[in-house]
Parts: sequence; structure tokens; C-alpha cells
Amino acid sequence: MEFPACYDEYEKLVFRLNTPRVVIDNGASSTATIVKVDSARKHGILLEAVQVLTDLNLSIKKAYFSADGKWFMDVFHVTDQSGNKLTDENVIRYIEQSLGNIHYGRSYSYDGLTALELTGTDRVGLLSEVFAVLADLQCNVVEAKVWTHNGRIASLIYVKDRHSGSPIEDSKHINRIEAQLRNVLKGDNDIKSASTSVSLSVTHSERRLHQMMFADRDYEKKPILQLTSDSSPSVTVQNWVDRGYSVVSVQCKDRTKLLFDVVCTLTDMEYVVFHGTIKTAADTASMEFYIKHSDGTPISPEAERQRVILCLQAAVERRASKGVRLELCTADRVGLLADVTRTFRENGLNVTRAEISTTMDTALNIFYVTDAVGNQADPRLIEEVRQKIGLSNLRVKELPPLYHQKAESDDEEAVGVAGAFLLSIGSLVRRNLYYLGLVRSCS
Repeated sequence: MEFPACYDEYEKLVFRLNTPRVVIDNGASSTATIVKVDSARKHGILLEAVQVLTDLNLSIKKAYFSADGKWFMDVFHVTDQSGNKLTDENVIRYIEQSLGNIHYGRSYSYDGLTALELTGTDRVGLLSEVFAVLADLQCNVVEAKVWTHNGRIASLIYVKDRHSGSPIEDSKHINRIEAQLRNVLKGDNDIKSASTSVSLSVTHSERRLHQMMFADRDYEKKPILQLTSDSSPSVTVQNWVDRGYSVVSVQCKDRTKLLFDVVCTLTDMEYVVFHGTIKTAADTASMEFYIKHSDGTPISPEAERQRVILCLQAAVERRASKGVRLELCTADRVGLLADVTRTFRENGLNVTRAEISTTMDTALNIFYVTDAVGNQADPRLIEEVRQKIGLSNLRVKELPPLYHQKAESDDEEAVGVAGAFLLSIGSLVRRNLYYLGLVRSCS
């Protein structure tokens, strides 16, 4: 285990002798499972705890955390995606084991895959061009995540060689992939800021996307496509002079992984969270954090305060769902992503976020789409796209109002939408448990 350079031998001994204590209680609350973690304090340990819970797609309804000297305590009120308490013993045991080892960090293995990192200016059809280039260069996309925000795009794509099934290690091939992707990202208007790289380090994928967009300074750029939004997150930063803390307050629409996104950003900006609370009511979340710099000082200049506000607003907005959610579940094949995203492009649909995964030769891909200028896509257009890709393969989960009206008058379509919802929940939960080794393959 590696320790910060500032830790003395006594502090290192405290960590080694005091492993985290984890208690999972299903009886103290009628609405949520309570997860308690007591541990020696270390920079980033709150983020590690939150990652364990959010990687299982659990909803954190309420939480508080507090540091007392060298000790830290976290309390989380969590439910599954259906709002129920946790009852699966495999999941509970996994949480206990993972939280009990958060001092040592977590490993993220993508053995046998090559990681591509892309950033640039977003535009309609860009993702289609990226996947077409990868298909032409004999790359199979196994996993991928794509985020867009303020006219920028960041993507983390895991590929392997189509013929050998091995990671791509040939330097000439890698250089060719990077060069062609960089040309696609540059387009006609992004000559300076387009970036491609092959990542050798293994990092939590969503944390890495936050880091990539932060490095790209998406928080201070103006969007090219004016995407509509219900409301922007409210962020305030004030200093509590008597105690030397900066108090950060965030209020916004609640959603899955919200706490992760905020804590991830504070951690990567080198702020230490000493105390904090999160409360949710209906679809609204209120969060408050008492933070300092790693050297123990609060936020000082006004410029820094404004930067923290912009960065936290961006962290909340990056994952916010923009557009209609389409789920593609079908047998994987060569060129599948290139064909599907080309169909989106040819019909004027813009992909604002995507999650690509392949399990046991089955592709489960999630796309959020809008029209070309960022407005809600025409339901009739989405229906045409579904007809071209396959009604049984491409399902709609989140529907615009007109689509709901049509579904109500068409019993078969209504059944299809309900089936898509159940397929989505069941597949995502099972895939998470499969990766964690808690269920076996049913192939």
C-alpha cells in the first residue's frame, strides 16, 4: 500500500492496524438499507466508498460523513434502482468485502484490451465517424463510454484486434489509429484541441471521463448545440472563517451517481472533504460539503471560488440525461456500432451520451439522442430509425409525450416498451453481478 509522502511512520501504522469497520443494517430504516463505514482518514477514501456503492447502480437517498482527527465515518442510506432495500446476500457480502478494503484502493482490470481516450468538439455524426474508422482499422469495440458537455466530447473506448482477439500492441498500428481518429475529431473547426491517446494506466472509467473533460476545460466553454435542460444545478461556495472551512452547497435534480460525480470532482481538484451531508426529497438533492485544501487552508481568491462553482456545475451536467434513451440489445457482430450510429446520423439524430458493452457475444448499448440542434427528437423519426435497425433490437425507454400517446393506442407497442424497461433493469443488474463474480454465465 502506498502512502502520501507527508505521512509519518505512526500514521502509516494507524492505517495498517485499523482496517475499516463495515455495518450493513436493514432494520434501522423502513425505506432504505443503512451502510456504515468507520475508517482511518485518508485523502480520497470517501470517493472510494462512494464508488463501491455507485458501481452497483445503487441509489444514495441520504448520507453524512465526518472526520474526527485521524478517523472518518460514513453513513449511507441506499436502495436499489426500484427504491427497495437490499436483500440479495451476494450483493451485501460484496459491499462488506469491498468497503472493508478501501484503504488499499481498487483495481480496474481491462486485460486483453487497448484503451483509447478521445476528446474534441462535439458535432452531429462524430461518433459514427469514430466507429467507422475503428471498424476500418480492424478494431473490435468491446466497451465504451461517451459523454458530451458544453459542445465538447470525451470518450473512453476499449478495443481489441478483430482477427487475433488480443490487445493492440503494434506501435505502427496504434499510431495509425491515433492519427486517423485525430483527423476525425479535428473536423473543420477543432484543429488545436482535438486529442487522442492510448492509455496505459487503468483507472475507474467514469472517474477518467471526469478527468478528461476537466483537463479539456469543458466547464468554461460555451456549447455549440444548445441542449435544453429542466434546470441548472445551483452551487454556492462560502468560507466559515472561524473554523477554516469552505462550505460548498449543491442543489439539483436527483439522479443515480450524483454523489459520485460531485465527490470525484472535489477529490481530483485536491480538496479534502472533512464533513458533509446529502438529502433527497422527491426528485431533488441537496448536498453540503465542508472542505479544505490538502494543506489545510480554505478556498481563498474569488477566482478560485468561481472556478469551483463552474467545475461542480459541469460535473453534475456531464452525466445528466439529454434526449431519448435508446437501448440496443442484439448479437454482436463486426461493424455493428458503425452501422447503428450511421443510421442515427443519416436521420439527423445526435448522440449526447453512450454506454457500450459486450457480454458473452451480446451487445447491450445505450444511446441518448436528440435532434441536430439539441431539442427532443421527433417520435416519428425515432420510430423510423427503429424500423431500420430492428424494432426488437432497438427499444425506447424514456419517451417524449407524443410517443406515450401513441403507445397507449397500440397495445403491441406498449408491451414492447414495458419489455424494454424490464430488459434494461434485468440486464444491467445481471451484468454487474456477472462482472463481480456473483452469478454465473447462463450461455
